[in-house]
Amino acid sequence: MPGRYRAPTSIRPYPTMTHAPHTPRLPLRAIGALFASALVLHGCAGSGSDDRTPPESATAPLTILETTDLHANIVSYDYFKLAEDKSIGFERTATLIRQARQDYLNTVLIDNGDTIQGTALADYQALVNPVSCSQKLATYKAMDSIGYDAGTLGNHEFNYGLPYLAQVTGSKFNVDGMAAVASQPSCVGPAFPLVLSNVTSRKDGQTLYKPYVILERKIKGKDKDGKDIESTVKIAVIGFTPPPILSWDKRWLDGKVDVQGVVEAAQKYVPMARAEGADLVIAASHGGFDARAYSATMENANYHLAKVAGIDGILMGHSHSEFPNAGCATTDCNATGVDKVKGTLHGIPAVMPSYWGKALGVIHFNLVVKNGKWTIDTSKTQVSLRKTLLDATARTYVAADASITAAVQTEHNAAIDYVKTPIGQSDFALSSYFADVGDVSAIQVVNAAQADYVRKYVAANLPAYASLPVLSVSAPFKSGFAGGSDFTDVAAGNIAINNAADLYLYPNTVYAVKVNGAGIKAWLEKAAERFNQIDPSLSTEQGLISSFPGYNFDMFTSADLSYEIDVTQAKGSRIRNLTYKGAAIDPAAEFIVATNNYRGSGGGSFPGLDGSNVIYASPDANRDVLIEYIKARKNLTLAADGAARSWRFTKVSTTGPVTFKSASGRLGVAQTLGLGNISVVKDDDGSGKGLGVYAIDLSK
Repeated sequence: MPGRYRAPTSIRPYPTMTHAPHTPRLPLRAIGALFASALVLHGCAGSGSDDRTPPESATAPLTILETTDLHANIVSYDYFKLAEDKSIGFERTATLIRQARQDYLNTVLIDNGDTIQGTALADYQALVNPVSCSQKLATYKAMDSIGYDAGTLGNHEFNYGLPYLAQVTGSKFNVDGMAAVASQPSCVGPAFPLVLSNVTSRKDGQTLYKPYVILERKIKGKDKDGKDIESTVKIAVIGFTPPPILSWDKRWLDGKVDVQGVVEAAQKYVPMARAEGADLVIAASHGGFDARAYSATMENANYHLAKVAGIDGILMGHSHSEFPNAGCATTDCNATGVDKVKGTLHGIPAVMPSYWGKALGVIHFNLVVKNGKWTIDTSKTQVSLRKTLLDATARTYVAADASITAAVQTEHNAAIDYVKTPIGQSDFALSSYFADVGDVSAIQVVNAAQADYVRKYVAANLPAYASLPVLSVSAPFKSGFAGGSDFTDVAAGNIAINNAADLYLYPNTVYAVKVNGAGIKAWLEKAAERFNQIDPSLSTEQGLISSFPGYNFDMFTSADLSYEIDVTQAKGSRIRNLTYKGAAIDPAAEFIVATNNYRGSGGGSFPGLDGSNVIYASPDANRDVLIEYIKARKNLTLAADGAARSWRFTKVSTTGPVTFKSASGRLGVAQTLGLGNISVVKDDDGSGKGLGVYAIDLSK
């Protein structure tokens, strides 16, 4: 049942004392009120009441602040490059939060998930030197040092499994595979409540977390005559995560939980929150917005969530994008009901503040009392982003909050020491700067490690499949989405664990799937959506790369497999001359393909990959398999480990230039790799992100 006893507290303009997990933190000025106030019942059992009805026509501001997709980027530091990166880090977001609390009278701070996973520090605490039950996770230590009111969970919270998630969030789950709730220890979690309405246990049908929480907060305002008043407002925060987590983390969740559609969960719980007296309902929905027809399994459902009656604001995430965004040119940004300038979906304010701590989302409400209740003056609502980047040209950022770094210094240092552990050597640089146009230097060793692992397992444990050839696919996980520093870049020489983490960004596990030749072609056709369709007759510049994510641009790197990508053709008709061992691939021939749990379970919506053809779901992480492979090889060479390019673009002459973006000043990398058809258009694309514009001659 959603709820617990909770005493009224005040909107906090500054960090407050911390208490046990999932209990409110009270400012010093409110502690006395705790003993004077009757406890207020929330959730299924009822609602609280305020002794003072706010005066009619009184007004007050209320500002909702959002962080999302922090991905354990606490410090402005790149663990892959072992260097400071001022463009990321919660220590800079914290500065924005403190400033916003000064600028706005009444604020509530909410986190939107994908919080505890994403850096070497996160993996170190989860997998290498697991945090104990009595220790608070470094990310939550940092967040608690500034004070949050509530949070929800994203898809990546589930990456490390349910027992770990329960532990670090200070929760107890009644799910199969875990001890009885009464036997589970009480562990340290964040000092703010986490809510999630659309994930339920198969064991008892109850949500793993409270579906929503009602925050009773003191706010300051003015009566109709302009006199200062103080009153109580009730803010319901309801959480949602993307339903496809059942596929993405099938190994942890299958048979243990169910996930409901975002709209269905909202239709159930929003009226309950309203019935309990919520003045406002804020949806913390870890997803973007997709204007296509709704389904209960939709990944980015907020376009449809905005239509659910009773929701006053939506905090978005997951897509690693920004909203509002006047310059957004996507179909969704320009769909009916979307105001990309004001930041509304069907008139409901919605905000998405980037990722990795780059921005703070702001929804500023003006409240007015009508019939004794706080309501929203919708004509005065404002949605905005506050960014850590101050000047794109000069690449200057807001100052870091030193208290955040201090809170996690021990854990930060331990993670750095860990990732420096040497595992091998390479006589060539492994990078993804030109992976979109054929470089496999950062892909081949990943594929080789996966194939070697699966091949050995099949030979030892799956005799029925022992005669099938084993292939492997991987993708350039870092392909410039976040700018010129967002590429894999492992220098020649010693290889350490941080380099392996750079080569394989995510904590996926190895999956082996059985597909036929026709399935391989369909797989490659989907991957080829990475490219726009090029018209050879156009004299104007054409961009080669589409919005299709780089992490879905799967490629083979096998001497046995060869294929071309014809970018002049429409999607689904681009793969040409697909051969295996020199002959056209047999559509009926069977293969084993080593991949990861995300792809093998249906991630990316690749045809034929829905989990049904998985022949081995390994418990071992792709990154660990890669580390062990490099340790065994000891010395990597370009000839053996970085030059097996399986694919080419179909040659075509174009009237105008075909361009793509990569990090500035990297033409020499392309030339060293033998990509002689690449030239520089301009070294700076003007975005302030360290990107340059390159041209590719598709006729060569």
